[in-house]
Amino acid sequence: MQGIACGGNWIVDQVKIIDSWPPKCELANILEEGSGTGGGPANVLTDLKRLGFPHPTFAIGCIGKDTFGQQILDHCRANHIGTEFLTVLPDVRTSYTDVMTIRDTGERTFFHCRGANALFGPQHVPVELLKDAGIKMFYLGYLLLLDTMDRPDPENGTVAAGLLQSIQEAGIETCLDVVSEASERFQQIVVPSLQYVDHCIINEIEASRTTGVEIRKQDQAIDETALAEAAERLLELGVKKTAVVHFPEGSLWLDHTGAQVYQSSFRIPKESIVSSVGAGDAFCAGVLYGIHEGWDPAEALRIGSAAAATCLQAANSTDGVGSLDEVREVYSSWT
Repeated sequence: MQGIACGGNWIVDQVKIIDSWPPKCELANILEEGSGTGGGPANVLTDLKRLGFPHPTFAIGCIGKDTFGQQILDHCRANHIGTEFLTVLPDVRTSYTDVMTIRDTGERTFFHCRGANALFGPQHVPVELLKDAGIKMFYLGYLLLLDTMDRPDPENGTVAAGLLQSIQEAGIETCLDVVSEASERFQQIVVPSLQYVDHCIINEIEASRTTGVEIRKQDQAIDETALAEAAERLLELGVKKTAVVHFPEGSLWLDHTGAQVYQSSFRIPKESIVSSVGAGDAFCAGVLYGIHEGWDPAEALRIGSAAAATCLQAANSTDGVGSLDEVREVYSSWT
């Protein structure tokens, strides 16, 4: 089995680079702007293709019959991502996000229209067709931002959990990502899915809120003991194979074979940083590439970290990511 299908949020990101974040009722200047296809599935699949992933890829989700929906279709086709499983819904807006990025810091704030993504459900995921196509892995992102998938289900806990169970039963490995939000919903929505997840790749904020383990100390430094505890807790909550927690300073891999690997982030020059949007998805793409190809954990984390570092050099989610060879050059230039 070969290939990766990615389902979930399909979004058009309207990125604006601003000079500062203004106080209420005051003004900031837009210095640059652009538009690109975003959301976890779009970013991961595009980054995989930019890295040179040689196997089939498929987009799965819901878009509207509008200009933004056509932009997503055109983007996928231009990047050789299969679109036959993208569902076009009439009379529904394609989801979009206004991304405000402060130039000097790369910090970003999101204003999101949920649109067609809110209707994405198990009926839009052709599990048997994916099985027949020999797809090896299915990525779902982002929980907490998929209204139908996040709904309670009396049998499995959530609708998403039931979908992931059916995908695993079809012999396809599952990967999960979630959105960072300031809420108490993680235990209710994320935890039920973990028993049907093979590879969980999330950031330190999401890992803390899912597990209840506070990974950062009061001074905001990473607590390495708590980091390992949170990763172990993800496995205890049901993750079948691999738990990866990433954060600006680095990443940690923990799996059921006992492998535990830490990777520091690459020190990219400050003047090279344009925006941090999409960096987490670039990391996820690099790690998924490694898992798919059977690389050792250290190499998978290096590729993920280097892909994230290159992503920082572009205003949108994916343009900064280069080929696998180009990403590997980061090892020597930014170590």
